[in-house]
Amino acid sequence: MSFYEVCQRYGKFDFDSFFKQVTDADIKRIIAKSRLSETDYLALLSPGAEKHLEEMAQKAHRLTVQNFGRVIFLFTPMYLANYCVNQCVYCGFNIHNKLERKKLTLAEVKREAKIIADTGLKHILILTGESRRESPVSYLRECVEVLIKYFTSISIEVYPLEEKEYNELISVGVDGFTMFQEVYNEEAYAQFHPGGPKRNYRFRLEAPERACRAGMRTVNVGALLGLHQWRTEAFLTGLHAHYLQNTFPDVEISVSPPRMRPQLGGFPPKVEVSNKNLVQYILAFRLFMPRGGVTISTREPSELRDRLVRLGATKMSAGSSTAVGGHSAGCTQTGQFEISDTRSVMEMANMLYVQDYQPVYKDWQTL
Repeated sequence: MSFYEVCQRYGKFDFDSFFKQVTDADIKRIIAKSRLSETDYLALLSPGAEKHLEEMAQKAHRLTVQNFGRVIFLFTPMYLANYCVNQCVYCGFNIHNKLERKKLTLAEVKREAKIIADTGLKHILILTGESRRESPVSYLRECVEVLIKYFTSISIEVYPLEEKEYNELISVGVDGFTMFQEVYNEEAYAQFHPGGPKRNYRFRLEAPERACRAGMRTVNVGALLGLHQWRTEAFLTGLHAHYLQNTFPDVEISVSPPRMRPQLGGFPPKVEVSNKNLVQYILAFRLFMPRGGVTISTREPSELRDRLVRLGATKMSAGSSTAVGGHSAGCTQTGQFEISDTRSVMEMANMLYVQDYQPVYKDWQTL
């Protein structure tokens, strides 16, 4: 069994009818519980739960401090390449988009690493477009062998790999993994991925399980909010995290709730996801998975990110760029999407200090 079978259980589920049956009494009862079921989590994502966000926020804050302390882990993304063979309609790296394609040389990787390391960060997330030819596993391995000299924790966000390939990257220092399913609804997924290997819904969906079996220390999953109904996507993302945590108890599991941002292709969100919606999602997830991590990227505006510090967030990116070589001075590359929060690592740290939180630059030593 894999999480694919779990998704299939909810393929024909009538979410609208379920939401209509949720009462205020149900929400109050669920908030008071110490352990939530799948349907409890779904109820907290309902329109009816919007009236109870303050009570949810208070409990979410208590649970987060209890399980994580008053700290936020900081990291930054580093784009190694933007070559891609997929036709994802919402992505700036779409193979049909006209942009300068680039792959960093190892010398350029080293230069980027030095610039990032000088900010104090010790955790990094490396990304590529999805092209096995231009960014093969051998290239990823060579880059990690350079980066491990500067960072104590290296995560990857690349195309789905086989378990043995994850093993290969772990052997040289990779310890974290991020994979966005983008859309959990299988029919909608096919519409947004008209061509390329990413069209294989199940192979992507089961990649986190392969990464866990290979021995990843941390695994992060998520859906791109704005492509499909956010309540059902948030629900299935939470179930995915819950499934992984129960199946692989030694792995640290987290979710990301990214919202769509403007990108080169200009594809607009199909569904509006407001700040209130995003907050409800994060609060509901925290009550459902008290020990699950929540990563908030620079897709979100600074004012909102500041507020999310106390509402369940555990990890944030800082000093971000979505362009290949984007940390180097004079970079003019087009990024994967426009970021919203442009603050530096120091500015993010100062914001956390003001809120009596501690920025954490390093919490793990791989080798």
